[in-house]
Amino acid sequence: MSTVRVKASTAYDVLIDEYSIDEAGAVAASIGGDAAFVVSDSNVAPLYLGRVKRSLAASGFSVGEFVFPAGEASKNLSTYGSCLQAMAEAGLTRSSLVVALGGGVTGDMAGFAAATYMRGCRCLQIPTSLLACVDSSVGGKTAVDLPQGKNLVGAFFQPSAVLIDTATLATLAPHFFTDGCAEAIKYGAIADADLFSLLETPLVPGDARLARVITRCVAIKRDIVQADERERGARMLLNFGHTLGHAIERESGFEITHGFAVASGMAMAARACAKRGLCEAADAARVASAVEAYGMSARAPFSAERLYEAALADKKRAGGVMNVAAMEGIGRACMLPLDLQDFSRFVREACS
Repeated sequence: MSTVRVKASTAYDVLIDEYSIDEAGAVAASIGGDAAFVVSDSNVAPLYLGRVKRSLAASGFSVGEFVFPAGEASKNLSTYGSCLQAMAEAGLTRSSLVVALGGGVTGDMAGFAAATYMRGCRCLQIPTSLLACVDSSVGGKTAVDLPQGKNLVGAFFQPSAVLIDTATLATLAPHFFTDGCAEAIKYGAIADADLFSLLETPLVPGDARLARVITRCVAIKRDIVQADERERGARMLLNFGHTLGHAIERESGFEITHGFAVASGMAMAARACAKRGLCEAADAARVASAVEAYGMSARAPFSAERLYEAALADKKRAGGVMNVAAMEGIGRACMLPLDLQDFSRFVREACS
């Protein structure tokens, strides 16, 4: 059990096994609000929505809900608009509390709805996937996708609290447990060599190391977000593996899920960094081996040309420059600004 305090534009606590989801009402009551509105998806709602709603009601909240079809394909303007309409029909005000109950897609979309409804209301994140626990529920990035790329419409909007109950991870399908492990590996690769070493022995569901790993990942992200909340510098390092990873996701029609795509993107980016002398070949090999130990691929099933074209919509592109998170060694990273011609070479190096 641990609490990580995030002191961003809004200060809040990330509560890791301090409360169960059956105590969500107590956490919500500490935030306050005239009503609560739970956003969840069709996979998570049957498991946990009733329990969270009962807890909220027991703490005195009137409770509404919005449940959408699970999957990245729902993270779009249409679903987001339907969520806002449901919030308005429920009579929510600026003082109401949106509760994001689910994985990364739910957290991103519910957070964005909270950021924009009446120009902003409160949000409690309750992540139920490992990916959301170690990464997306913390830091205030909220967004939906466009056909042209991932997360192109969104806002920086910090939650009022994050409630992590690791017992919910027991219901994750094995694929999605592994999916979240990729983001944990990322934190080790860019910021903590000891964490990376720990993760070279794969995590498994029910692993005694889970709470420790989640706490460390959250603490690393806390430190980076506090230094650069709006992603103008150091926070870009959190995108290690994501420039190529998002391109892989897009080219697969999101059949390749986020963590699996990022895992490939990390191994490929590390390979290109080694070829450029930014890191040792042995470090790039360790990243590839770690990814493969979890059953993920160290390569992409698409050509360098397709990945390059898909990556041009990346948010880290600034005009004719692509800002790529690069690895200098296990636990050390830097930003590599590349003109588009050099970025094209980087992608070819990553794929070779």
